[in-house]
Amino acid sequence: MACNKRGAGSITLAGQLEFKALWSLAEALSETSRVAGNVVMKHYRSDFEVMFKDDKSPVTIADEESEAVILAALSVLQSDLPIVAEEQVAARGYPDFDGSDFWLIDALDGTKEFINRRDDFTINIGLIQNNFPCLGVVFAPVRNELYRGVTCPRTGEKRAEVDRKNKISRIKTRKRPATGLTIVGSRSHQVKKQWDHFTGRHNVKDTISMGSSIKFCLVAEGSVDLYPRFSPTKEWDTAAGHAVVRAAGGRVRTVDGEELSYNKPNFLNGTFLVEGMP
Repeated sequence: MACNKRGAGSITLAGQLEFKALWSLAEALSETSRVAGNVVMKHYRSDFEVMFKDDKSPVTIADEESEAVILAALSVLQSDLPIVAEEQVAARGYPDFDGSDFWLIDALDGTKEFINRRDDFTINIGLIQNNFPCLGVVFAPVRNELYRGVTCPRTGEKRAEVDRKNKISRIKTRKRPATGLTIVGSRSHQVKKQWDHFTGRHNVKDTISMGSSIKFCLVAEGSVDLYPRFSPTKEWDTAAGHAVVRAAGGRVRTVDGEELSYNKPNFLNGTFLVEGMP
């Protein structure tokens, strides 16, 4: 767990923040994600080494340095919540903490995309309160697209937007078109049998395959209707994107029909469905 020091301008998160404070925090962390993105892009344009963690998943210096940027920023912005960050967990194991409020960080989501010089990798920063995501920032450095969303736990007030090449727009999910659905799936982790069964049960106009949490963001902005996920993910893979989808009027459901929750054993997700308006 990161050592969090109170700094100038620190925002305490003891208890639930009002919407305005959460949105200010999202804006501050948007800038952090851009700094981390610059670090990632420096390595993207270089000959970097690919290493492997104990679980055989790949990792690069870009993952590690990007995470260090985010942890340093959080240590200044706040001082009282645990941080669950992918590379820190790989190095030290899962943190042990009380309560249902914490940060989830994936400083380079889509490492395989990054390694293969594909553009859809992201930097994810998510805040969980009461076991659900209330704030999320997703930055795609190559695309220069930044998504952020906030849902206030106190009031239910929501806001989601995209900053696309320095032009900010509000976003929301769309109603499912009668002409057919657009469904996005994982490029690297697709389960073909379940994918074929799922798409066969819907009126599908188009399908897309891509990596990282960008898939959540496509649902949030109304470009895509559904994103089913059949293979396992970790909570740091989904928290930020889930927060953006919630803030844009969508939801992420488990196979039981319940909203995907967080702080599960080993921070592991099962099958889920990301969807916009019905």
